[in-house]
Amino acid sequence: MSAITGFFSWLFGTRTGVIWLVLGGVVFFLVVAFVLERRTRAEFYNHEKTEDDWDLFDDDDE
Repeated sequence: MSAITGFFSWLFGTRTGVIWLVLGGVVFFLVVAFVLERRTRAEFYNHEKTEDDWDLFDDDDE
């Protein structure tokens, strides 16, 4: 039990621990975003672009 207490004290009580906590969160959410993006592309693989579709980087001046 002392090892667990020491780990959490290090994780939340030191600058190095907090940096590892933040980096771990960033990596976790990158993995989640990657997996969800792959699942979405697999589900909508045959989606054809129409006039109603919008693009974030669309440069058309209408």
